[in-house]
Amino acid sequence: MLVHEIMTKKVELIDSHEPVLDACKKYKELKLGSLVVKDGEMIVGIITERDIVEKIILNGKNPKTTLVKDVMTPNVKTVSSFSTLEEAVDIMKENKIKKLPVIYNHIVVGIITENDIVHALEIYKKSKTNVKI
Repeated sequence: MLVHEIMTKKVELIDSHEPVLDACKKYKELKLGSLVVKDGEMIVGIITERDIVEKIILNGKNPKTTLVKDVMTPNVKTVSSFSTLEEAVDIMKENKIKKLPVIYNHIVVGIITENDIVHALEIYKKSKTNVKI
């Protein structure tokens, strides 16, 4: 199974120079747990709800004045849309991450999450039990 077959195709981006509060508003509006961070056309990181809790709330920082680039996880790991599911899982396990942006021709085309993987495995398992010989 290839990554592009199970990835979430809608990826929300946020500019690295936006205040963290804007990221929070996007999370709420779109019901997401992470945003891919860009600087111009370049992907520079990812910001998650966990980043905000640990780096803003628990440190008493102001989300109105703190910028996304100051709390994002930089050097974001990515995977090719034509990589196998196993390759994506290996990257996620090695780096202890739950969300992995998907790239095609240096452009973000999706994101694969633990939930996407679990859902794909459930479908795969069901398809195998429905096979008649």
